[in-house]
Amino acid sequence: MLSFGVDLITFFHPGFWDLETESEVVELGKAEPRMFWDRMLDALEGTGVTGIELTFSPFGSNDLVAAYGSEEAAGAELARRGLAIASGFFPDVAIEGGIGDPEREARWIADGETLARRLKAWGASVMVIGLPMRASWNVQPPVFIDGAYGAKAADFANRLGAATLAHGVRLTLHTEAHSTFCQPRDIDLMLLMTDPVYVGFCPDAAHILLSGGEPNAIVERHAERVAIAHWKDARGPMPINIPIDEKVHEAHRPYFCALGDGKVDFNRWAQLMLARAQAIEGAMEWAILEIDAVADPQREIERSLVVARKVLENATQALGTSA
Repeated sequence: MLSFGVDLITFFHPGFWDLETESEVVELGKAEPRMFWDRMLDALEGTGVTGIELTFSPFGSNDLVAAYGSEEAAGAELARRGLAIASGFFPDVAIEGGIGDPEREARWIADGETLARRLKAWGASVMVIGLPMRASWNVQPPVFIDGAYGAKAADFANRLGAATLAHGVRLTLHTEAHSTFCQPRDIDLMLLMTDPVYVGFCPDAAHILLSGGEPNAIVERHAERVAIAHWKDARGPMPINIPIDEKVHEAHRPYFCALGDGKVDFNRWAQLMLARAQAIEGAMEWAILEIDAVADPQREIERSLVVARKVLENATQALGTSA
């Protein structure tokens, strides 16, 4: 059985908060966490999704605890609304970079364990991370994502995965466009070099497409590693040779589109995801809808959910099984 959740980045658009900038959204979330979370959860209640994926602050686990006073109270508030924590995105590695720095890695593992413990207490069993961004194509000297880099990144991911698994939470790698885990070859390299016991896979259909890959082909190659997936659509690939700087994520947004309006074959995607969920009991429980920063998140979530449920129904019929 697959249940649908939503990544909270969906609520990052200033328009939803009657604000002008994303920095103001962050400030509001920090200053008034209870109001901030109440408003998000109020909007989610009527959409039909039953789970949320925590992400960067002010949409993270520390912010959720600040909003309701304790881990226990936060969990109770979600349960009261018929919502669950589906997964948690641990953003520090992707945002900061610096794989191979012992001090930084030790801090990431300690903070990752804290998040894993909370996720488990809230009934979740998956943590998602992104790997650091690539350098721009024209940086001098060039920075290559090669075997030496792969060995460093895999070593860290293995150790973080072992630390989270000790709390009953599986670490998964997310395919962020223009990161060191995005192009088909990057994905193959990192999944080859990481230990499947400790490190799983979180494919994001839109980000794989942005990076020039075919999402379903990637999932077919690595289906046994998929523990959760981001259901997201895009209009087509982006250029590789764009500046990779603090504005790269904004540059992605014009390429994203509503589920079903882009180039991803979601009928095939749903078949692969349903087959994976049925292969081993508990192998995958959640499908995460991700809509980057929209002014009317409730409407967009409801619209995406209609498409997602339809393709899942088609997949159920095609596979002759139950969703």
